Amino acid sequence: MNIQDSYNEWSDIYDSNINLTRDLDSTVTRNLLGNRRFESILEIGCGTGKNTAFLAQIGGHVHALDFSAGMLAKAREKVKAGNVRFETADLTKDWPCRDRSYNLIVCCLVLEHIKDISPIFSEALRVLKPNGKFLINELHPFKQYGGTKARFERADQTVEVEAFVHHISEFIHTAEANGLLLERFNEYWHEQDPGKSPRLASFTFTKG
Repeated sequence: MNIQDSYNEWSDIYDSNINLTRDLDSTVTRNLLGNRRFESILEIGCGTGKNTAFLAQIGGHVHALDFSAGMLAKAREKVKAGNVRFETADLTKDWPCRDRSYNLIVCCLVLEHIKDISPIFSEALRVLKPNGKFLINELHPFKQYGGTKARFERADQTVEVEAFVHHISEFIHTAEANGLLLERFNEYWHEQDPGKSPRLASFTFTKG
């Protein structure tokens, strides 16, 4: 099953599954951005809207993209804010966004499913306004080294979603090669992770 079909199928139970990484991402996103306000926000890979409702509270306008029809249907059901616009898009191709349009891009638990992340950063540079921010939260590569992948249960079967390992240095160097500079990096553990590898890697890049 390809990545798009996997997320279409997962969409019905994504919000109700036990998923510590999803929950930690939501907490980290709110903690990092809760005291900020942005005129325009682009959310790439919005999924079921787990962070979109929050972004609508801190943004004047939110443009939320995803390639999964199932995920977008759930997001539209969940998020009714008038300042949010959902749109179907393949992030590996040109984004349906104007140049220099957004103060903030948010990308959470998405890039592990994209083999070549360089076009993501080049598109981010194109659509960000000067001094715009690019927040990325990803499953930590340390977890991936141990075999952890996005997965869900279907009947009596576990479905693993295809993923690619991107090292910490790859995120930083690819961003720099595309004109985005690292402003903040941190690692996060869920409260149920004591003594384990970090669960989440978080980067904030800035367009000069």
